[in-house]
Amino acid sequence: MMRTTRRRFITISAAAGGLPLLPVRIAHAEARLRTWTGSALGADATLQIHHPDPAAADRLIAASLAEVARLEHVLSLYQPDSALSRLNRDGVLDDPPFDLVRVLADSRRYAALTNGAFDVTVQPLWDLYAGHFARPGASPDGPPADAITAAVARVGQEGLEVDPERLRLARPGMGVTLNGIGQGYVTDRVVELLRAGGVEHALVDMGEIRALGGHPMGGDWSVGLEDPRVPGKVAERIPLADRAVATSGGYGTMFDPGGRFNHIFEPRTGRTSWRWLSVSVETDSATAADALSTAFTLMTEDATAPVVRDLGLVAHFVRPDGSRLVQHA
Repeated sequence: MMRTTRRRFITISAAAGGLPLLPVRIAHAEARLRTWTGSALGADATLQIHHPDPAAADRLIAASLAEVARLEHVLSLYQPDSALSRLNRDGVLDDPPFDLVRVLADSRRYAALTNGAFDVTVQPLWDLYAGHFARPGASPDGPPADAITAAVARVGQEGLEVDPERLRLARPGMGVTLNGIGQGYVTDRVVELLRAGGVEHALVDMGEIRALGGHPMGGDWSVGLEDPRVPGKVAERIPLADRAVATSGGYGTMFDPGGRFNHIFEPRTGRTSWRWLSVSVETDSATAADALSTAFTLMTEDATAPVVRDLGLVAHFVRPDGSRLVQHA
């Protein structure tokens, strides 16, 4: 199975708002940042933790990584023995882990908020498109219409039964992917662990970003939103303190060399996203930011506006022509 390659949609800097970029090792002892970089759930990952005791900071980093490894064994689509993989393989999972039940319950909430645009059961569409373009001589126009229709028939969160004692996929051939919410969920759990450990200032990036407090030298953390037309180039910087931001865009993973088909699927039609180049959402939870940025790539401006207003979000949209739109609560 093709594995998602997540671009660095968001770049982070160890600088307070308005200050120049600073190295990780800061001369002032009270402003020292301990940094770890690696990967989590297939995404680049970074932890920046401020703590007066470097040894304590290192222990918290180790505890965070252990938590990430535990959650990967539950939520990963790519570990064959993960709880999610077993659900997809067997169609049923008795005594499911709490975290899987929780993230699937969250997924239902975001599906309702977005009128079905967010849907974790789109894995059959991923399998269809990935399989189509993996074949030699595949049609550049994508999978045939009848194959898309058949895959769509296996999509729909109403066919995912969520109960603390049992998870069940109601129709044969269904499958769940957490690529649109899992990184945010892991980010939130790491922030909870750090807060419980007494950390007041941290920036956690487990594929999506959440700030714990502001920057230790004052002001906010500075987060750069990538230009989807020029990967690696920062198009806009936003301040972040006690808040999360996530970005979704079809350009993160393309199935075909021509860039016509990507990894974000419209659950009802089986088409891939085309309305926006990318969407970034700022809110209190990385889980919510992750799920809503995914859903918003499929929704019209009129459809996203009430969600932004009701939930107190800030949403940054990039149109296909490169022009930008920002919606505020």
